[in-house]
Amino acid sequence: MLTTVIAVVVVLGGLIFFHELGHFAVARWLGMGVSTFSLGFGPKILKYRKGKTEYALSLVPLGGYVALVGESDPKDIPAGFTEKESFALRPAWQRLLVVAAGPTANIILAWLLCWALALGWGTPILLPQVGGVVQNGPADKAGIQPGDTIISINGVAISNWQTMADTIAQSDGKTLDVTLSRPDMAPQAEAAKEAADTAANPEQGEAAQTQQGMVISVELTPERSIRKTIFGEEESAWLIGIRNSGAVRLERHNFAGAAIAGAGQTADMVSLTWQSFVKLAERVVPLDQVGGPIMIMQMVGKQAHEGLAGLLALAALISINLGILNLLPIPVLDGGQIVFCLWEIIFRRPPNPRFQEYAMRVGIALLVCLMLLATYNDLWRILKNTGWFGSGS
Repeated sequence: MLTTVIAVVVVLGGLIFFHELGHFAVARWLGMGVSTFSLGFGPKILKYRKGKTEYALSLVPLGGYVALVGESDPKDIPAGFTEKESFALRPAWQRLLVVAAGPTANIILAWLLCWALALGWGTPILLPQVGGVVQNGPADKAGIQPGDTIISINGVAISNWQTMADTIAQSDGKTLDVTLSRPDMAPQAEAAKEAADTAANPEQGEAAQTQQGMVISVELTPERSIRKTIFGEEESAWLIGIRNSGAVRLERHNFAGAAIAGAGQTADMVSLTWQSFVKLAERVVPLDQVGGPIMIMQMVGKQAHEGLAGLLALAALISINLGILNLLPIPVLDGGQIVFCLWEIIFRRPPNPRFQEYAMRVGIALLVCLMLLATYNDLWRILKNTGWFGSGS
């Protein structure tokens, strides 16, 4: 229990704090005034003043906040500050940079975490190893079995599952020469099986003739089939009817290589997270899949007990979600403020104050509804899993 509490505080508090640190760093770089930079919320436990800024440690350690001079009222200038340091009186492009710095900091933090993972543990690569074969599919007809590993297709080496899947998908239904390795099968047993298969299926026997030890070559033709995407959508693709085994290898990196690998993983997570938000808006992803703080705490607690690598990976994913969530064009979020700044830059005047006020109210209502939905989903999952409303499945 204590491990879970510490992990939740460190992860969630750290991610939100890093977000606010982005706002703070860019505001100070541009010469804007910051009256308070707090780690945590609520009553201040410790305070330290350096220059004009008060640095504080507050009671509730989940996150933090930055109090920019003139942020809510251009004329509200605390003692010791000048109008030149007011956030609201700065050009729109400067305010845009400050607002965008928070989500950007979350993406940078995710990259740093992925960098550390790649350097310390390596990058997981999903191997092109067969875990299951669809009955009467192209792979089944060609004699491919669970446990086989695809080595090459049409003479091109295959090192991971994604490369294999892309090669098959781009085949346009043309016959493929597939070379695979098969473990734990004696030559005698394989010869007997081949003879039996040849008698039952001459085409299959023809495809599997070029065999040397544990390396087998087959020919097969992909079929146009329906598969489901990660979001549950159906799509048509060229497939051979195999499922992966889930086997992975860890690819090690040097310092620079880990930075590049971490950047690639971060880009993939950003793309996947953005697609998730789009699919949610399109109702492809059902609303009952939306999770809130309770689910996040459960996930963090679980990973904290399973190991540091999983916890760091989850922190990177949550950081990206936090960054992209804040980029949504909702007025109370950073994304809404970015839209207002862009409007001012393009049209050389700020949006109508009354419009901004109504937009802020609508934004607050949307966020409240989203939080209520997420909390309801979290509680419903807990009740289902505890058997209050039937057994969870």
